[in-house]
Order: sequence, then C-alpha cells, then structure tokens
Amino acid sequence: MPNRVQWNPGYSTGNDLLDSQHQAILAQCNVLADCIANAGPQSDHDFRTNFDALMAQAGEHFATEAALLTQCAYPMLEEHQNERDEFDYLANDIITAENFESVELQRFLTLWWVGHIAGSCKKHRPFLEKLPKA
Repeated sequence: MPNRVQWNPGYSTGNDLLDSQHQAILAQCNVLADCIANAGPQSDHDFRTNFDALMAQAGEHFATEAALLTQCAYPMLEEHQNERDEFDYLANDIITAENFESVELQRFLTLWWVGHIAGSCKKHRPFLEKLPKA
C-alpha cells in the first residue's frame, strides 16, 4: 500500500512560499498514491507523468530554499546542499522506476519529504523568520 500524508501545521517553516511548496510536494506524493490505487491501463503513464512533475517541483523547491537560506545567512548552507545532492542522487540514480516498483518509489518519496520537512526544515525556521514578509 502506498503512503499518504497530510499537511501538519507543525511542519511550518515560517515562510509562506516554502510552506506552500512543501504542501504541494506532499500533495503530489498523494497523487502518486492515487495512481497506484487506481491501477489500470493508464496508471503507469500517469504515475510516470506525476513522478516527473514531483521531481520538477523538488528542483524548484530546493532552488527557492537555497536562495532564501542564503538571503537569511543560514549557517549550514553546505549541509543543505548535501541534503539536496543526496536526494538528487537517490531519486535519479537509485530509487528509479527502472529499479523499483511504483509503490516503493511512492513510499520512499513520501517518507523522504516528510523527513525533510519535519526534520531539516525545523532548523531553518529561526533564520527564515528574520526575512521580511512578502
């Protein structure tokens, strides 16, 4: 069974843009779960299309996050870049549709993103709160 996740207000980074990106990424993880649950002739194509959309969202998110963390003088930018590099490596080279079933990919992505949001991003909040509100 795929993993589903709902946004928890405790996940908030204190930055509306990052929070909306995180919410969209979690929603996309749930769309992947829907593709698996609604198995049919189109489901593999739908899964791949939505997987590619999630990967595009991830790239955009990491770029936004890095820019904001740089702007607020986040002292662990290298750690953030390492996390991004790890995700890119895992998602592009290891945990791929060629190596794993769709349900395994979906579970990995959901768990990874919850870990990123609930873990790493908690460290960002005190720095992001210093930025002017948009």
